[in-house]
Amino acid sequence: MILERCLASMLLVLIGMFANVLGAFVGINIGTDVSSMPSASDVVAVVKAHQITHIRLYDADSHLLKAFADSGIEVTVGVTNEEVLGIGESASAAAVWINKNVASYVPSTNITAIAVGSEVLTSIPHAASVLVTAMNNLHKALVASNLNFQVKVSTPQSMDIIPKPFPPSTAAFNSSWNSTIYQLLQFLKNTNSYYMLNAYPYYGYTNGNGIFPIDYALFKPLPSVKQIVDPNTLFHYNSMFDAMVDATYYSIDALNFTGIPIVVTETGWPWEGGSNEPDATVENAQTFINNLIQRVSNNSGPPSQPTIPINTYIYELFNEDKRPGPTSEKNWGVLFLNGTAVYPLSLSGSRQITGNSTTVFCVAKDDASEDKLQDGLNWACGQGQVNCSAIQSGQPCYLPNNIKNHATYAYNDYYQKMHSLGGTCDFDGTATTTTNNPSYGSCLFAGSLNSTTARGGGISSPEAFGPISPFGKSTKLPVSKFQFLISAVCLAVVLL
Repeated sequence: MILERCLASMLLVLIGMFANVLGAFVGINIGTDVSSMPSASDVVAVVKAHQITHIRLYDADSHLLKAFADSGIEVTVGVTNEEVLGIGESASAAAVWINKNVASYVPSTNITAIAVGSEVLTSIPHAASVLVTAMNNLHKALVASNLNFQVKVSTPQSMDIIPKPFPPSTAAFNSSWNSTIYQLLQFLKNTNSYYMLNAYPYYGYTNGNGIFPIDYALFKPLPSVKQIVDPNTLFHYNSMFDAMVDATYYSIDALNFTGIPIVVTETGWPWEGGSNEPDATVENAQTFINNLIQRVSNNSGPPSQPTIPINTYIYELFNEDKRPGPTSEKNWGVLFLNGTAVYPLSLSGSRQITGNSTTVFCVAKDDASEDKLQDGLNWACGQGQVNCSAIQSGQPCYLPNNIKNHATYAYNDYYQKMHSLGGTCDFDGTATTTTNNPSYGSCLFAGSLNSTTARGGGISSPEAFGPISPFGKSTKLPVSKFQFLISAVCLAVVLL
């Protein structure tokens, strides 16, 4: 048992190291309960304009999946709650679902995850008995299609299945769900997937009967006399968001599972509410979202897992005016349907890519022949000593998969490195210079904002790009000395 715990501790440190090498991202949910939903192409244009690198759909909308083709943007598709029961009862239904909604779109559409249902345990408890079976059926169908390494399967759950989330160190899942949750965690462990958590400080605060101050829910600094401290670990929690994530890590640990990272699939704050919803205001929503972006962008985890970044999806892109319920249910979006922001979004913690730049880029000409472009690409990646790994399959600049796009990447990388030494942007007449930044999606070209390599843009950290795994990209390796010491001791135990 000691050996197993040591190996698990070492694994967490390794996960933390690689997660921080890759970095945290902030993605966004796209709901479609809208009376006049913009066209799929317009939605993609809005996502690209805001440099968002990760999106989550609540179903497998064919129009959106087609529109996101060749964008490089990572897509999480959803199995609806209505579909869970059928897929859980039939492996053939799962195979049909994968073929129709995943296999027919990849690799053009960069689908990297499937969210099975939405808060199944609390919203449709009658399907709980087949939830993990449904996930297994989908995973087997992915294996049959050779997509299981690219596409991960998980299921978003709410904080409601953790009855007492504070203090985090004593948090545990509702015991009535233990059997199902144990099977779920075993599945995630076996398939190297991640736990999907819907964490809403808005509800934690509004349903908390004044136990916690609103500043705690909004990521605002607390005075020294009001610090939120776990009495068992003495960890200080600067936000309810961190405490919720940590409560989930501790709940997972209480069932003797480790090494399963958490991705927050939903969080946000409504900007308008009814007369009985005084905290749903534009000011609070703006404060929460902007502070959330800064929090995630620092690439750290919660106090118990400081080296595991908290990849997060904002709820949501547009206001969904057709959603039932109180006024606040219709007003979680950060954008109006015309693409304008509901409130100013301060992305100062991230490097935004702009349409124009004073930097000069080298790009392939539109009228260049493919044969000459191929020759230029081969030369750049060979004799020109360009690192062309970013345009390989699965990498951030692979899509769109065409010779002009790949040549532009290679030409520009060569030009940025060699221009000061006399290198030119010609490539047998197939290239030209421009001040228009060719970066897109999760692909940031050399020269962008003084960058030297292709990296990610979007609502993300300064060091982030959009990866295929549940983790992101950073050059920082903030592994705590304490965790490193534990791993060193464990390694000694193993060697002995």
